[in-house]
Amino acid sequence: MSMSSPPLFGKGLKAVGLRVVDNILAVVTVPLTAAALVAVARFGPEEQLAGRLREARPVHLILAAFVPAAAATVYLMLRPRAVYLVDYACFHTASNCRVPFSSFLEHAKQVPVLNERSIRFMTKLLERSGLGEETCLPPAHHYIPPYNYCTLDAARGEVDLVVFSALDDLFAKTGISPGAIDIVVVNCSLFCPTPSFVDMIINRYKLRSDVRSVHLSGMGCSAGLISVGLARNLLQVAPKGTHALVVSTETITPNYYVGSERAMLLPNCLFCIGSAVALLSNSPAKARFRLKHVVRTLTGAQDSAYTCVFQQEDDNGNVGINLNKDLMTIAGNALKANITAMGPLVLPASEQLRFALSFIARKVLSGKFKPYIPNFRTAFEHFCIHAGGRAIIDELQRSLKLSDEQVEASRMALHRFGNTSSSSLWYELAYIEAKRRMRRGDRVWMIGFGSGFKCNSAAWECIAPAANAEGPWATSIHRYPVDIPDVMKH
Repeated sequence: MSMSSPPLFGKGLKAVGLRVVDNILAVVTVPLTAAALVAVARFGPEEQLAGRLREARPVHLILAAFVPAAAATVYLMLRPRAVYLVDYACFHTASNCRVPFSSFLEHAKQVPVLNERSIRFMTKLLERSGLGEETCLPPAHHYIPPYNYCTLDAARGEVDLVVFSALDDLFAKTGISPGAIDIVVVNCSLFCPTPSFVDMIINRYKLRSDVRSVHLSGMGCSAGLISVGLARNLLQVAPKGTHALVVSTETITPNYYVGSERAMLLPNCLFCIGSAVALLSNSPAKARFRLKHVVRTLTGAQDSAYTCVFQQEDDNGNVGINLNKDLMTIAGNALKANITAMGPLVLPASEQLRFALSFIARKVLSGKFKPYIPNFRTAFEHFCIHAGGRAIIDELQRSLKLSDEQVEASRMALHRFGNTSSSSLWYELAYIEAKRRMRRGDRVWMIGFGSGFKCNSAAWECIAPAANAEGPWATSIHRYPVDIPDVMKH
């Protein structure tokens, strides 16, 4: 024990020293402020009221004048640095990747393991999914049988098609050189190759050798907002003018399930190709949105959450993504936790008071009152709800008491592009802008769900609506919104 103590003590001193150096301005200003307050306190009430400060010694006057300056300095140091969205871009799916329901089901019939019962289940699922006939799958899924072509090279090909085209679009829109990128955050849960996903981007665009990079995996559809939160944290401690590139996608090429477990057949039907890239900065130059808040919550039911969304093998050794019947219950619990955390940050005082009184009443009366759901329409003009499926959108519309127009972007993104995982929220933001509904000062609430079961959200404020807002909706926005029946017969 005695031998290990000196190194630990030395490390402690070193940590303290580094903390002092990092906060040297606060270390200096706080004692001086205290000294100034003591000096001012030495004046008697009569001197202060009579305005006889001019009789005080110069040092007293200097210290008294230093108080507001020191207080302002400490406040500015402790205040979080603002983070901005310069711009974003989404992958625009090509028509040759389109997979109508009839083609999808015909291909499925060629898979020997998928029996007639499984085909009927997938048919009913597609008819009630809220997806349209223009959703797209990667090239490997167009072959018969598809799983024979889901190779590592094919997965890399999907990255080339989906991610790099979106990045090309972003660099063209912003005029930012790839050499100006300081941070790269990538989220892709199911494809973690070697060399890494981040290395593929760095090599493709010849980014600087000192670029800081992170790849988040295993976080599902909510990872897009986790990546935004991580980029925000990195920008907090970076020099002003730093740029962070956030890439959100899900590579689905190697994840075609060929078993008969129903819960694992759902992803085959719902997930489609897509990606979104966003350029963040801690400088307001050329920025279009300001990031107000990021809230991350995870339901406390860890055991149930773990069985809700995860990759597993069925009895025959076939690997797939499991989405079981507890999904909506776990998602609802995660949403409640996120509402509780986000509410005080964005709601007006009247809504916060109602929510607080409701909470107290439920505690006092043992839950006899229904929980009060705050009116978030008083805090936001636009809502982007993860387009994970019709049931998720329906549940959030009911829970948050949103109008059909307020969930229109989510429903239309699901219909046009399918479940594009973590990038779906950006397709929805693009829809709102393509419809020319975004105004300067408008507030947007993004709500993402993912494995775990996590609920993450972000609040944005519009600085400048897009000049050219069509983006991924360029060829289809004129046809939307469309009516989506409960059952789409073909």
